[in-house]
Amino acid sequence: MTKSTCSWRLSLVRSALRLLLSALCFLLPGSLGAQVETVESTQPPRYTWVSGGRVEGHLALHYSPGGAFSPDSSMLAVVSEEKILLLGVNDGSIRKVLKIHLPSLTELSIQSANFLAMNQLFLLFTGIISIKGKGAGGSTPLLGLQWDTIEDLPAGTMESIGHAGGFGPILYFPHLEALVLYKSGTFDFWDPRTHRGGQLTIPDLTQRPNEYTFSPDGQWALLAQIAMSTTPDPVVVEVKQHRFVDSLRGHGGTVLGMAFSRDNTKVVTACEDGKVRIFSVPAWTLLQTLSGHQGPVHWAEFSPDGKRVVSVGEDKTARVWSAEDGKLQQTLQEGREPLLVVTFAPNGESFAASSEKSAWLWRRQ
Repeated sequence: MTKSTCSWRLSLVRSALRLLLSALCFLLPGSLGAQVETVESTQPPRYTWVSGGRVEGHLALHYSPGGAFSPDSSMLAVVSEEKILLLGVNDGSIRKVLKIHLPSLTELSIQSANFLAMNQLFLLFTGIISIKGKGAGGSTPLLGLQWDTIEDLPAGTMESIGHAGGFGPILYFPHLEALVLYKSGTFDFWDPRTHRGGQLTIPDLTQRPNEYTFSPDGQWALLAQIAMSTTPDPVVVEVKQHRFVDSLRGHGGTVLGMAFSRDNTKVVTACEDGKVRIFSVPAWTLLQTLSGHQGPVHWAEFSPDGKRVVSVGEDKTARVWSAEDGKLQQTLQEGREPLLVVTFAPNGESFAASSEKSAWLWRRQ
């Protein structure tokens, strides 16, 4: 074998070894010290909702539970007879029991407890007037009162709510910082912090709506269960124009609950026909129909980021849905009572639901 032939073969072997090493660097980057660029997954993380506890009592069944969580999402206010239980969200423990005692009033029936500030609640309740030396008098109208959670004492004077009579549904909207009362085509807004308010009159509204809500930006109102109406579809009102402008079409039964997303771009409805529906704003077109509940759906809410919807119903379940594609993400059932209301914590990391006798808490994991 000549010297030139040997050199040619040696060169060929060296080339083959270089190719082999290059292949190994590609296949085994960690073992050979190579640096390979990593690409983060574009898939959103999957969350599981786990039980955070149950307590005897209820959230605001008739006046909106939107402020049941404290502003920092650390506590949940639950009404329990004449007391308010402050539940720790992280561990489900009862942090404090507020004992609501008021002079000259007995047999308090607390309807609602919503946070106005970190250490301040707004209570709605009725009671029996106690007349000194004469025993029990008559029952009170609905009363409103601020309560200091640190001192466990009233933080202001009691206010009579709708004492003139004839008012329809009375609802509290935390995003508007207002209690709203309806009567004869007019909505009265009252701020429990400042004791000031305003009015919205809709001339075409001649019958009482038993269900209504307002967008967080105050631009839109939705009215449902309008007396004498032949359609179950809610009516859309443009607030500045004081007039009907559209309706949310496609419901197969009475609408029991309505809520806007916090960015004012969507609306979710809970319906007696067992469906949850998501509509666009301001086109008012149907985007998603969420099917799965067995029986009427009583309440539905968007998560604070608008990516999820949680709904509760007569079938005793809470269901978490994707607001983007309408897919059911999780079904939760821990009790044997129909769930009537549900609300998210401000940080979106937990939500609470309530029957007439019990409140449940779930946390995101």
